[in-house]
Amino acid sequence: MSEITVFTAKKILTMDPGRPTGTAIAVRDGRILSVGTLETLQPWLKRYPHVIDDTFADKIIMPGLIDPHTHLHWAGGVVGLEYLGPIDSPNGRDKAVHGMEGVLTRLKEVHESLEDPTQPIFAWGFDPAFQGGHLTSEILDTVSAERPIWILAYAIHYCYVNTPMLKLLGATDQLNIHGLGRYPDGRLNGQFIELEATRFAMAPFHAEMNRPDRAERGMRILAETAKKAGVTTVGDIGFGLQGFESSYAEHERIILDDAYPLRTVLTPAESGVRNEMGAVAVEFISKLKGERFNEKLRFHGVKFWADGSYQAMSLRLKYPFYLDGGNGLRGEDEWDTLADKMMPYWERGIQIHVHANGDEALDAVLDALEELQRRLPRFDHRYTVEHYMISTPAQARRLKALGGVASVLIYYLHTRGQLQNEAGLGPDRSEASARLGSLAREGVPFTLHSDHAFAVAPLHPLTAAWIAVTRLGRDGKTVLAPGERIDRNLALRAITVEAAYILRMENEIGSIEVGKLADFAILDEDPTEVPIERLKEINIWGTVLSGVKQPVTRGGK
Repeated sequence: MSEITVFTAKKILTMDPGRPTGTAIAVRDGRILSVGTLETLQPWLKRYPHVIDDTFADKIIMPGLIDPHTHLHWAGGVVGLEYLGPIDSPNGRDKAVHGMEGVLTRLKEVHESLEDPTQPIFAWGFDPAFQGGHLTSEILDTVSAERPIWILAYAIHYCYVNTPMLKLLGATDQLNIHGLGRYPDGRLNGQFIELEATRFAMAPFHAEMNRPDRAERGMRILAETAKKAGVTTVGDIGFGLQGFESSYAEHERIILDDAYPLRTVLTPAESGVRNEMGAVAVEFISKLKGERFNEKLRFHGVKFWADGSYQAMSLRLKYPFYLDGGNGLRGEDEWDTLADKMMPYWERGIQIHVHANGDEALDAVLDALEELQRRLPRFDHRYTVEHYMISTPAQARRLKALGGVASVLIYYLHTRGQLQNEAGLGPDRSEASARLGSLAREGVPFTLHSDHAFAVAPLHPLTAAWIAVTRLGRDGKTVLAPGERIDRNLALRAITVEAAYILRMENEIGSIEVGKLADFAILDEDPTEVPIERLKEINIWGTVLSGVKQPVTRGGK
């Protein structure tokens, strides 16, 4: 056996209710040997060679934080495009662009900088709520009526193009696919909405959008962002939309590099694998978990989509719909076929994750779960609703009754709740977005995630916990639906223990217990004791992954 390393600390938060704190952790072969104090570790230390590492003697050690829903590979490819987002880019280089006027000014600058008049502009990051409403081909034609322009929204549920790009795509008014935007007279308006339509708009540029060099650089940048936030494990929920085997080969090369500081759990996108592999898709996905396993890179479950985006305002709502009377779009699969599409995975014991932002979509997702339970009752299936943004207390109770769980995008409550009120949702739904209190009261297990980097929000679990406890709006003073707040302990469990549970890794990560992987977040202050307003401001030294120290190059977020 290898030598034991003992990390000492000012305090260790184990997230184990039976043994909640300590001051020393013994690690061997990348796993936790024992946790307690130097005195309680003596039965091990008297018997085996060991070293004492006091690097963290004045710091707080807690389990490595977990973000169970990110898109680091796909985001890694797009963060190198021209940037139009309303916040500074996740690439750490490009600055925010403010308002519709700022977006059009930026596009004109890019247009004027290009010598070849036929060279397309590819951009990313537009946000309709922050930047003045949706783009159209007529608006983009004011930048250039000759040069093709292609813009992916920050939420990636919308793609906007100008008239020359419509021609380049071969998109005519007679095109008939789900998610095509049109003017009142029936002409295409340059909007491609949700997976089927955006896949059409992206197809000719697939190679450019997913260049391996661009994706790798982006993934490494975003991994450093995660490390600075204390994150040691992320889930990539919706893997394989850009070509399964080529994407997996890139993941192996990047993530299995010893310098890469994150564990990654890949959840295949059912529609992507089905479109690529046809009749063998179910069997292919069912074998992934067993055949392609590494402690740093593994597969888990399968993902479906039921509706659109909260931030792009394409989610599906029940009455009274959006302020303008409209509604969003369903996912690729029609709702009355969801249970049929899910059944082959359900009967094989594969955990199902399904994207549902709006309350109408949530009803459809719960209907599908109820039908699955009727056909083949199962315990501990952990059917996971991803995002869970607009819901009712009755839906939380139904989710509990059916045995489901939730992975909640809590960041939007703070960053967008008040904005979405005016932009389309109205006060009742926007203020009560992300109803964690209702989930807690019903006893539904839940976790918090960022959807990074396709959400106008940070990848920073302590910020997520702060929002969950305070429910403060963007103005910094308004509490949005105070009855949906949760206590600090539940919020910290949501980014550790419960996140591990929803990824079915509760025996490996999420708490500091004997036998688990030695993954830790290293903090300057105790998140259980600092004033709640400072929870998101705690400085993070870095992480430990499998017992190996991973310091950040600069402090803070």
